[in-house]
Amino acid sequence: MKREIKCIIVEDDELDRLVLKQHLKGYKNIIVEGVFGSAEEAVSAISSETDVLILDIDLPGITGIELRKICKNVPACIFISSHPEYAIDTFELDTLDFISKPLKAARFDYAMQKLTDFFEMKEKSEGFDALIGENTVKIKDGNEIFQIRISDILYFEALKDYTRIITADKKHCILDSIGNLLQKEHFSNFVRIHRSFAIPKHHIRKKSAHEVEIVQQIKLPIGRAFKANLDFFNP
Repeated sequence: MKREIKCIIVEDDELDRLVLKQHLKGYKNIIVEGVFGSAEEAVSAISSETDVLILDIDLPGITGIELRKICKNVPACIFISSHPEYAIDTFELDTLDFISKPLKAARFDYAMQKLTDFFEMKEKSEGFDALIGENTVKIKDGNEIFQIRISDILYFEALKDYTRIITADKKHCILDSIGNLLQKEHFSNFVRIHRSFAIPKHHIRKKSAHEVEIVQQIKLPIGRAFKANLDFFNP
């Protein structure tokens, strides 16, 4: 059974609140403890039991970004906004995800899966460990130890303080941020293409304005702040 996740929603648009609540009905493990139209109304309801804040940014009075700064002890935060230009600012606030409006079912489902995975990993975090060598990574996951070749890694996926290491066979998780991993010399051939993704340069097969295609026809998004990292791939 999935762990229950207690949620507070702050959204000033009534229609957007209704759409969000309707989407959340499909996730039995997410318990909505309060829905508010302003940050001032929400503050008193946010407690040490709150697991996630789902926030608009453009709120009356205190903005969603300011509210996240006030409530920085809440483990996870997801922003949903019609202002994608604020995504970089939220990235600096320990944000789990940023979703652009209008809210789409598939994109919201991805965020909810990411949220569920985050808390599952958080509960198991004492079992995660990694030893990075010149050509391999040894990963402890609970009572099991896996050894994978760095050359077999398809991409990294960020999940706050954790990083998923994706290979063709399995998804592994280690207790280290994607930023820290990319500073290690053994991953010097990796390039960050998005706040959530980094890939080995030699796996790139195709690039468009908004995404890259790597081996096995895997497509990953390019974040605005990271487009320049892919300049080396231009002719």
